[in-house]
Amino acid sequence: MNAEKLEKYRVLLEELAARVREDLVGTSEQAGIVELDTAIGRLARMDAMQGQQMALELKRRQEQQLLRIDRALKAIAKGSYGICGRCRKPIADGRLSIQPDAVMCLKCAGG
Repeated sequence: MNAEKLEKYRVLLEELAARVREDLVGTSEQAGIVELDTAIGRLARMDAMQGQQMALELKRRQEQQLLRIDRALKAIAKGSYGICGRCRKPIADGRLSIQPDAVMCLKCAGG
């Protein structure tokens, strides 16, 4: 991959990381402890707990995405960015444009 494309993907990855970090702040607030208040009913409390669990899962996924972005940025620095982690063939530019933190080509990812 040439230097111009690598720079394009580096910028995409940094912008994506900034968005995910921003979203992670809001998700962390939603994943806070559900207070047991006798003033709210049992169903409202269960709904709040379900919302908390969904926020915790979203937070976990955002943290995993940040790790993938970090690995992709390190791969750019090492010169191994855009290579499938399974078959070691190049990942298509179209896939990287949509998902710059992709670690596998479409074939190996099962798509």
